[in-house]
Amino acid sequence: MRKMNDIEVIINNKKYTLSGYESESYLKSVTAYINGKLDEFRAKDAFNRLDAEMKSVLLELNIADDYFKAKSHVEELTEENKKKSDELFDIKHELISLQSRLEAAQRELQALKFEQLENQKKIVRLETEIKERGLKGPKNNKNRNDGKEL
Repeated sequence: MRKMNDIEVIINNKKYTLSGYESESYLKSVTAYINGKLDEFRAKDAFNRLDAEMKSVLLELNIADDYFKAKSHVEELTEENKKKSDELFDIKHELISLQSRLEAAQRELQALKFEQLENQKKIVRLETEIKERGLKGPKNNKNRNDGKEL
C-alpha cells in the first residue's frame, strides 16, 4: 500500500497542510498552479474589486475551464493515437502481405531458373546429338550430283 504524504504549502498567503497518496512534488506543483492562477487574476484591476466569493467562483471557473480544455486535448490526442495505431496496423498487415508475395515470387523465380538451367542442358544435349548425327551421316551431301547430268 502506498504511503500517505503530508506537506505544508502556502496558497493565497495562507498556510495549509495537504495530505495525499501523490508525491510531494506533485502536491507542490498543484499548489504552484493554484497560486499562479491567483497571481494571474490579481494582476487585473477588475478582479481586485470583487468580493471574496466572486473571486473564488472566477478562480474555480477558470480552473474548470483549464481542466475541460486539457481533457478535450487528451481526447483529441487519444483519437489521433488510435487512428495512427490503426494506420500502423494496416501498414504492418500490408507489409506482411507484400513479404508473402515476395517470398512466392522468389520461389517462382528459383523454379524458373531451375527450369532454364534444365532447358539449357537439354539444348546442349540436342546440339551435341545433332553434331554427332551430322558427322556419322553424309558429309555435306558431296554424293549429290550438283545439278550435272550424267
